[in-house]
Amino acid sequence: MKQIVKILAIAHVTHDVLQFIVEKPVHFQFIPGQATDVSINQKDWINEKRSFTLTSVPNNDFLEFTIKTYPDRKGVTNQLLSLTKEDELILHGVFGDIRYQDEGVFIAGGAGVTPFLSIFRHLREMDSVGNNKLIFANKTRADIIHEEELDNLLGDHFINVLSEQEIPGYKHGFITRDILESRLMPNNSYVYVCGPPPMMKSIEKILVELNIQDQFIIKESF
Repeated sequence: MKQIVKILAIAHVTHDVLQFIVEKPVHFQFIPGQATDVSINQKDWINEKRSFTLTSVPNNDFLEFTIKTYPDRKGVTNQLLSLTKEDELILHGVFGDIRYQDEGVFIAGGAGVTPFLSIFRHLREMDSVGNNKLIFANKTRADIIHEEELDNLLGDHFINVLSEQEIPGYKHGFITRDILESRLMPNNSYVYVCGPPPMMKSIEKILVELNIQDQFIIKESF
């Protein structure tokens, strides 16, 4: 079912990531971690649907999307850069395989952190962040989405890995077996993974080597 919503606010989260606050349709429901197909309510863009994760929480009276833009691709995300307050988006169905099961280790690459934002914010509301950990891979510190918020939420359980920058207090390189092995919880805890396909392939290979059973791996690629 299509639902047209107005944009209430737009802000930059990083140099290439935008935050969209939009109207929440009556009876709109989702589970933290889920996404919806979105198109722009403009003549040439109505049928150009893209999947974006909801980064708000279910009881907010608005919907939030945190979207990485790719200006060089001249596609939907580039067009999003031209939108302003009062422009309209079209929401389609809600879907997604990532949903919170229990405490574990969250592994994200770049914009792959977006489903985890909604989950962590929801856990914060319930005072249930607990011992969850986030290992977050980016190129540089400037690419880290909501670093301050995540640091406040997770403290020492927030581990950043930067591939193109060496900064004290941040891991340098890529997410390795050693990094994962030192943070994984005891048997029967969950591992949540979301990121670009090459990262997903690498992480899944390591998880197999560490004998993490499939039923404890919750994943989504983009």
